Amino acid sequence: MNTTVTVGLAVGALVVLVAALALRLADRLGLPSLLLYLALGVALGESGLGVEFEDVALTQTLGIAALVVILAEGGLTTRWADVRRAVGPALSLSTVGVVVSVTTTAAVGVWLLGLTWPFALLLGAVVSSTDAAAVFATLRRLPLPRRMVAALEVESGLNDAPVILLVAALSETLTGGESEAWWVTAVVVVAELAGGAVIGLALGAGGAWLLRRSALPLSGFYPLATLALCVLAYASASLAHTSGFVAVYLCGLVLGNASLPHRAVTIGFAEGMASLAQIGLFVLLGLLVSPGRLPTAIGPALLIGLALLLVARPLSVVASLAWFRMPWPQQAFVSWAGLRGAVPIVLATIPLTAGVPDAPLVFDTVFVLVVVFTLVQGSSLPWMARRLGIAAPLTPREIEVESAPLEELDAELMQMRVPEGSRLHGVYLPELRLPEDAAVVLIVRDGRSFVPDETTRLMRGDQALLVSARRSRREAERRLRAVSRAGRLASWRGEEGAATESD
Repeated sequence: MNTTVTVGLAVGALVVLVAALALRLADRLGLPSLLLYLALGVALGESGLGVEFEDVALTQTLGIAALVVILAEGGLTTRWADVRRAVGPALSLSTVGVVVSVTTTAAVGVWLLGLTWPFALLLGAVVSSTDAAAVFATLRRLPLPRRMVAALEVESGLNDAPVILLVAALSETLTGGESEAWWVTAVVVVAELAGGAVIGLALGAGGAWLLRRSALPLSGFYPLATLALCVLAYASASLAHTSGFVAVYLCGLVLGNASLPHRAVTIGFAEGMASLAQIGLFVLLGLLVSPGRLPTAIGPALLIGLALLLVARPLSVVASLAWFRMPWPQQAFVSWAGLRGAVPIVLATIPLTAGVPDAPLVFDTVFVLVVVFTLVQGSSLPWMARRLGIAAPLTPREIEVESAPLEELDAELMQMRVPEGSRLHGVYLPELRLPEDAAVVLIVRDGRSFVPDETTRLMRGDQALLVSARRSRREAERRLRAVSRAGRLASWRGEEGAATESD
């Protein structure tokens, strides 16, 4: 084997292992893991171990590929029950909020830094997008109202699309390309977003239908096929000159909420691939940066960052959420939780590859801004939630129901575990009121398995195996989730099929 390839594999494996240990350290210190990944890249680079890497075009290509995987995982792991009440606020944040944030940040750049309006708008557009990886990784560990968290997650999944189109258009203008009227650009952006949404939803629905009716020879093919469908959504939308980022996120959202075989394995695989994409992306961006240039960018970065945090983001949140009756403490938290991460740094490579004058200043400013303000905002989110009085009580984790198809019997084999705090504890099997063609056939308790009967009660930590006719699988799963949330009287209280959501 080629020695260079062998060394590359060894270095890559070591980087992943070190990054995994860094994640553990970040959790203990309460720091966003992306900072440690960036630091690892800088340590490997020209000012550390001396690895020379200056390929901006390759970084941009790999960065976009990593963002596709990260957005796919975000869609796959987002529950529609949490999202449905947050769609309006999220869409407003990712459209109206982006416009307000870009223009306000640009105005500060023109006023205080003496930038030209086109260059200031470019800088404002690059830093206006919240980062999906940072938002997903940080907020899901905090006990917060579900609607608010869902709004932030969907915003971070959707706002990349309009921003990347805006950055590309402004970069073309600054390099002497033909510039369209602003309203033409706005119409093109809206059309591309709508087209990407249609393609993503269509491929998600079609892929879910196909996977439910395909008995693949190995269970490990289901996660691969699911992620491949998300990537196909991005590629199809991009080839159709629509938004691939919107397409991949919505495709993942549809697939993640469909009744797919081996869903738990699929989600675990997607989370692992997204983590690997984050590690590779942040290390690569750390390699690309030149630490010797960063001191000159500290002043502009702090100024733009403060303007973004204290002026632009609050104004964009108020303009976006004032119509949705979201309480003021939650709006304040949404404003503070507009985390920046890899996305702005990747966007900063677009003017670099386009040859925009002073583009290195944009990249260095964005890099410093992301490091400083991710450290400030990410580490202070738990404190901010407590100060605003919006920290929700810890709720039991919802049951996960894993399924596998039994093709010849036209049935589904399902597996579930009774989590801590679930109201399934103490419920007799007949009280589950499962469909007539569904039944619990095996229970594993304390390492011992047995076949249950009508006098068997479920207990915390039990693992249960269920068999259901395919046509009744969705109803059986809905019933199990309802009883887990509301107890044996779930159907009397109208809880069946409803998601527990907190304002």
